[in-house]
Amino acid sequence: MKSTLSFLFVVSAALLSITAFADEAPVYQYGMPLDVAKVLRIEQPNERCEVSLATMTYLDSQGQVHTLRYLRQTARCSDV
Repeated sequence: MKSTLSFLFVVSAALLSITAFADEAPVYQYGMPLDVAKVLRIEQPNERCEVSLATMTYLDSQGQVHTLRYLRQTARCSDV
């Protein structure tokens, strides 16, 4: 139990530090090699129907946390 709490604390601290620097995250370019094992979070403004920069925080296959920005259509454009 103690090791699980320690792990969660370390992951939380890493996410907070990366989120603070999300504006400095690289922007995805077509063909860029990615190693995404698990998506932790995707953030995107959802004010109107448009294509805007989203920020994805993810773990790679080695367990390292990364942040990447990419273009994505907002959920407001959905017909559902």
